[in-house]
Amino acid sequence: MPLDWRTNTLPCACTMKRTEYMANFEQIATQPVFFLFVAFSLILAWGYFRGRRKNKELSMSAFEDLLRLFKPDDQKFTNIGGAIGYHANLYIKKKKALLTRVDATITMLPRHALLYLPISRVIRKYDRLFVELHLKNRPAEEWHLLEEGYARFSRTKITNRSMLHMKKVDWGGYTFDLLSESEQMRQKLMDFMAQNPDPKGIRHIALVPDQKKCFVFMIPRKGEVEKSLQPVHNWLPSFSRLQ
Repeated sequence: MPLDWRTNTLPCACTMKRTEYMANFEQIATQPVFFLFVAFSLILAWGYFRGRRKNKELSMSAFEDLLRLFKPDDQKFTNIGGAIGYHANLYIKKKKALLTRVDATITMLPRHALLYLPISRVIRKYDRLFVELHLKNRPAEEWHLLEEGYARFSRTKITNRSMLHMKKVDWGGYTFDLLSESEQMRQKLMDFMAQNPDPKGIRHIALVPDQKKCFVFMIPRKGEVEKSLQPVHNWLPSFSRLQ
């Protein structure tokens, strides 16, 4: 082992190990694989923060639209899935209001996880917003507007389907199954679609008397939730009765 000419002593083992470590690090740092690893890590980090921001913006936009539309007297928001899920309870206490409560759940694609996002797009396809409108009074009859592609993908099952009459209709370029108990309600739904020719993100609307609820499933898009639900909200009093 050579003498250290500056101190006339033998170098200690820790100094040699440190020198060897630095030499190995410098060798690794100059390899193309190392630069690829660093670049890949930076892309994942960028995707994580960008994805979280986009999901947060989408959920906030959806819930702000719901607040503007239903004007609740009280509300509660709950995180149910980190960056991909939120739940809202909107309480309506006005005496003359048609609704008593609105529950909404939004689940989004994992945009913050770039490696899993392509798989999620295949499995889940899109962001989802489920809205439950709790009615003060029991509606007259059950009916559904169910988009054919969504029905196949989600395997939606309607409990009382055998009691409903079905008709396939075109709504904004999408094929929907229109299911109703009476011809009168069917005509109301046809008039609704004629006056609102674009379903936007809506894929399923259901009015269920046994539960005193109106269910809406839609694909939420930033700034479009209120526009999609406004026609349903406006027509709901008419849909709740046969007269």
